[in-house]
Amino acid sequence: MATKLHEQLSAVDAEVILERLPERIRDALIAHATEIEYPIEAVIEMAIASFLDTEALGFADCQPGRGL
Repeated sequence: MATKLHEQLSAVDAEVILERLPERIRDALIAHATEIEYPIEAVIEMAIASFLDTEALGFADCQPGRGL
């Protein structure tokens, strides 16, 4: 079975990730998504990409190690 690669997180993926995060982090991500009026999956993607590469806007822009 082939795995389909996605450029962006799906809403289902975001829910799975949120369920596994500590409550305070989950609440902060949801609050930020609400504040900037972005889908939660986009906010999670931006948070992870920013951690890996401070200059990245999302996974597609992420080049791990460049921003460190």
